[in-house]
Amino acid sequence: MHTLICGSMAYDTIMVFQDQFKKHILPEKIHILNVAFLVPEMRREFGGCAGNIAYNLKLLGGNPLIMATVGDDFSTYAIRLEKLGLTQAHIRHISGSFTGQAFITTDLDDNQITAFHPGAMSFSEQNHVGDAKTASLGIVSPDGREGMLQHAREFHEAGIPWVFDPGQGMPMFSGEELLNFVAQADYVTVNDYEAQMLQDKTGKKIRELADGKRAFIITRGGEGSTIYADGREIIIPSAEPVALLDPTGCGDAYRAGLLHGIQQGWDWETTGRLASLMGSLKIASRGGQNHAHSRAELMTLFSFHFGHDIKL
Repeated sequence: MHTLICGSMAYDTIMVFQDQFKKHILPEKIHILNVAFLVPEMRREFGGCAGNIAYNLKLLGGNPLIMATVGDDFSTYAIRLEKLGLTQAHIRHISGSFTGQAFITTDLDDNQITAFHPGAMSFSEQNHVGDAKTASLGIVSPDGREGMLQHAREFHEAGIPWVFDPGQGMPMFSGEELLNFVAQADYVTVNDYEAQMLQDKTGKKIRELADGKRAFIITRGGEGSTIYADGREIIIPSAEPVALLDPTGCGDAYRAGLLHGIQQGWDWETTGRLASLMGSLKIASRGGQNHAHSRAELMTLFSFHFGHDIKL
């Protein structure tokens, strides 16, 4: 069984501001905002939602297929994917463009300010779900606008169960378009901020949006997550991280856990806890793809945090 991951591939330039944004932004001057943050710490990481999700799903023993569009500067990332054993069969090169580029500034409270250049992502509609013949589950994560609309429709028309993960791409869509995404999807996953935005843009409450879905998942950072499924509200505890170093990619790690649990047919209590563990492990390392654990280690950690065993 393969999981088709439609979303961005990107290079993340991550900068750490050794203070709190709130101390340097004057609320009464927000309409003429002009701030500069000194960031003595900077690094470049492999990222993008599709890349991060696939990396984590591979750690879990899953079979991810990345569907993405990339630019002329992708060769370094391509070498990495080859070393990781991640196929590039559905990664399309767009000549004359850059691979997506995220410029992320994080403060000491783990707040983030991100500027994103989509580059080749703007051509994501050139990829088609139907080209991935072996996919039995999918996810539509932040990508080019037209690509997200198209891939959602193609998953739905093909009868392939899929997860709607709008993330930071949500502002690209109207309330009506978001309602259509939710209607077509089998699963929806958002963080608590995105959940509020989704309600504001659609005029629907969470219970209404979750109605008829196999699951509607809201992540709440260190407070855990909530899964609405089978008429129940399932509270998933967080796994205590060993360190709080970098939130970049935590949501993607969580989603990989969700996808793996869905593919395995696990109950939501187990699936949610695995997802929580993956997010916890990610936040303890810098970058979206630098945490590395064997499947045996992941099983041991799951048992340690949640008191029962799983087999990956």
